[in-house]
Amino acid sequence: VDLTLIDLPGLTKVAVEGQPESIVKDIENMVRSYVEKPNCIILAITPANQDIATSDAIKLSREVDPTGERTFGVLTKLDLMDKGTNATDVLEGRAYSLQHPWVGIVNRSQADINKNVDMIAARRQECEFFATNPDYRHLAGRMGSEYLAKLLSKHLESVIKARIPGIISLVNRSIDELEEELNHLGRPVTVDAGAQLYTILELCRAFDRVFKEHLDGGRPGGDRIYGVFDNQLPSALRKLPLDRHLSLQNIRKLVSEADGYQPHLIAPEHGYRRLIDGAINYFRGPAEASVDAVHFILKELVRRAIGETQELKRFPTLQAEIASAANDALERFREDSKKTTLRLVDMESSYLTVDFFRKLPMEVEKGGNPTATNADRYTEGHFRRIGSNVSSYVLMVSETLRTSIPKAVVYCQVREAKWSLLDHFYTQLGKKEAKQLAQLLDEDPALMERRQKCAKRLELYKSARDEIDLVSWAR
Repeated sequence: VDLTLIDLPGLTKVAVEGQPESIVKDIENMVRSYVEKPNCIILAITPANQDIATSDAIKLSREVDPTGERTFGVLTKLDLMDKGTNATDVLEGRAYSLQHPWVGIVNRSQADINKNVDMIAARRQECEFFATNPDYRHLAGRMGSEYLAKLLSKHLESVIKARIPGIISLVNRSIDELEEELNHLGRPVTVDAGAQLYTILELCRAFDRVFKEHLDGGRPGGDRIYGVFDNQLPSALRKLPLDRHLSLQNIRKLVSEADGYQPHLIAPEHGYRRLIDGAINYFRGPAEASVDAVHFILKELVRRAIGETQELKRFPTLQAEIASAANDALERFREDSKKTTLRLVDMESSYLTVDFFRKLPMEVEKGGNPTATNADRYTEGHFRRIGSNVSSYVLMVSETLRTSIPKAVVYCQVREAKWSLLDHFYTQLGKKEAKQLAQLLDEDPALMERRQKCAKRLELYKSARDEIDLVSWAR
């Protein structure tokens, strides 16, 4: 197991010349940032020629590890103690008891370092010191740097074994998360043209499925189309300037102009037709506005569907192509819908419902005298009756168009978008060469890098799991 060994500085009491005043606190904060970590093993190093009660290392380790599970006491400079004194009370745990046994070590002196005494020779001298010193001879088997290394290794092994179940759980959970992320990112694209075409078609179907969910109500947005028919269209019809068109002054003007040089005999039919044609012509605006409103809603739903299709996120080029193809199709549907709705308006204008006027009560003026003069027919009351009749007829036409325009819009735009939005794109797709298909599946470089990192991490975690399994069986 790889270990990270960090030689932390000793805690200082005062700032010496050349050091900032904050040096004392800075060093303590740095040391604490390491020893507070629960997985850190603390070597609390204290010089043997110092009173253990004043040991900064022991004091700090006791604060961060009150149970002592992570703390190993190390006593140095045993060879530098005053004659007649020893550290057996500390090493045997009587002066200050730790959960783990104290270990005494003797390092190279500055003179040894100056003489280039190597570490092998230094370790041999250390062993001779403990074996020959009468104060420490009985402890020689558990003193020295080599024993400390074995003690730490054994402790580390026991800690790892105790935590293997948790480690296995963490590794398995990480593997599941990485595999899920890789599935989300998608596997690398194959180089086979047939497989690429199949992949593109599957991605288009995924987009089409999300788009239909918006229209059918599985996702929000499609309800706005109904709002156009239920609110926007009726409101636009009510706001048409029909009152101005059927004002007494305009009626008089149009009827008089329609008569030409000879006044009408029975009823001003040409005047009626001109008034009705002019009124119905106003319906073209709301019809076109309904078509445009639905068109913009469908375009927004296409944009949202592309953004919500998770499978498409890794292919920005294909996203742009699908968006372009879908918007082109919606433009064609809009033109067809606009022609159809305007035809509905023109149809109402080109052929009037005769029965409506035949059912109107016969005009009888001057006490029912049928031989009224033309002068009497140009009275204000006469024009008002004409305006009332035309208004009633236009209202009937308005109710008809209020029903028929939504039918035309849904048939020409919504229905076509739902069932044949990408038909033209599919046709063009079948004509593309392998190189062009590969370009459509050109992934985002950042996503490709992310997939490679995930795959590498997944491989490392699986390798770690295999290693841990071997250790588990070895136990």
